[in-house]
Amino acid sequence: MITARQTKKENIVEYLLYMWQVEDLIRACHFSMDEIESRIISQYEQPEEIKREIRQWYQELIDMMRIEGVKETGHIRINKNVMAELTDLHLRLLKSPQEAAVYGALYQKTLPAIVQLRSKSGGKEVSEIETCLTAVYGYVLLKMQRTEISAETGEAIRQISNLLAFLAAGFREERNGTCLN
Repeated sequence: MITARQTKKENIVEYLLYMWQVEDLIRACHFSMDEIESRIISQYEQPEEIKREIRQWYQELIDMMRIEGVKETGHIRINKNVMAELTDLHLRLLKSPQEAAVYGALYQKTLPAIVQLRSKSGGKEVSEIETCLTAVYGYVLLKMQRTEISAETGEAIRQISNLLAFLAAGFREERNGTCLN
């Protein structure tokens, strides 16, 4: 909850990746508040009032995941909405004459990696931005597992990360009222 609040303000892409991780943590804890309490909340060095807020936040996420039917896989609606906003911004940036030189070029450089990743998705229809986010999330998981990453994959992730960083900065600018055209 504390990390989510902060990253949502600073970097919407990091926020979304964090929230995906939280969804996976909830799944790993079998939707059990007792497990979440012992494995996660107990590790926080926070006053009891803050821990109570954290418990409530996790319980609300658990409830959302159950109600929305994403106990095994998938993402809750609030995360899907953020993805939709990022996709909308992505499409607007691609159409913007002012952003064509920078964002358009960055996108064109990233497009081969996106196409390759989408071809490996097993026919699942997702946006290009969700494809990019999924690739970065998978990469992070592989790094956490200390799995060997090929140079080609590393380069594709760097390129995708550059695109997502630009998108996150644009999102933050819009939220702060310094809109992109």
